[in-house]
Amino acid sequence: MAQVEVKSEISGTVWKLETEPGQKVAAGDTVLVVESMKMEIPVLAETAGTIVSFAVKGGDVVTEGQTVATMET
Repeated sequence: MAQVEVKSEISGTVWKLETEPGQKVAAGDTVLVVESMKMEIPVLAETAGTIVSFAVKGGDVVTEGQTVATMET
């Protein structure tokens, strides 16, 4: 199995984790939500797989391109 990094597409604050380690997700599923400029932006899984771990938690500040989670495909 290959490990894939899930990256934030925008800078902001982690508002809500929508998944948890061990959870299977499909391509396009929301992994977590980032709040930026009073907008809630979903961070999506690019491929199907299983969430392995998160590199962030609710309330953390993230930057564009930052790895926020790791998946196995």
